[in-house]
Amino acid sequence: MSFQGKVVLVTGASSGIGAAIAIKFAEEGAQVSLVGRNQEKLNNVAKKCGNPLILVADVTKEVDAKRIVDETVRYFGQLDVLVNNAGIGLMAKIAQRDALEIFDKVMATNLRAPVVITNLAVPHLVKTKGNIVNISSVASTRVFSEEIFSYCASKAGLDHFTRAIALELASSGVRANIVNPGPVLTDIIENTGAGSAEVEAAFTHMKSLTALNRISDPEEVADVVLFLASSKARGITGSAYVTDNGTTLK
Repeated sequence: MSFQGKVVLVTGASSGIGAAIAIKFAEEGAQVSLVGRNQEKLNNVAKKCGNPLILVADVTKEVDAKRIVDETVRYFGQLDVLVNNAGIGLMAKIAQRDALEIFDKVMATNLRAPVVITNLAVPHLVKTKGNIVNISSVASTRVFSEEIFSYCASKAGLDHFTRAIALELASSGVRANIVNPGPVLTDIIENTGAGSAEVEAAFTHMKSLTALNRISDPEEVADVVLFLASSKARGITGSAYVTDNGTTLK
């Protein structure tokens, strides 16, 4: 799959799945715009992406959302692929006092930000007959914990948002698809403030939930994203691709 001459914007590109996606696109010849909140981490990813555009931004802020789309198009001259990957997974039970505060934070990052960025990017994607890949989760259809109602709701919303815009944009030649990973070895749990022992216990538990008894590497998810963004998937839109080691089978 060659992406020579293509421009790809990846949010949440400073680590984990987003970093793997950006690196694989760059390896296939794409010019990549890296978006994240951590300058140092973005710089490290950039070393593996040729000559990318580095954009330190908070996707939940509309001024930043506009800036990352505008600067990407200004710097590269076009936009061919939008990957909405940035996400957070804060834990809370519905009866907690701060449940709504946590819900708002999760929805702002996992659902509202992709909606805002997509709204801004669509005019440019229409020009290039480009496409959108949204990174969701198997938690959009299954509940694996008593404390992730916010995360589950945000990902379910992202799935259905993607289907809706896929139908809307089809007449313009723009495709939109979803990737639903299961357990992936990233820093998402660590980023919630969990200690090393908690992180290890969490991944051990998640591994036990899979049929294949394994945790995916971020590169596995990136492979699916590149397929969906490529001409090999030219007949695929509004689809959800699950890569979960059989988690949903158990």
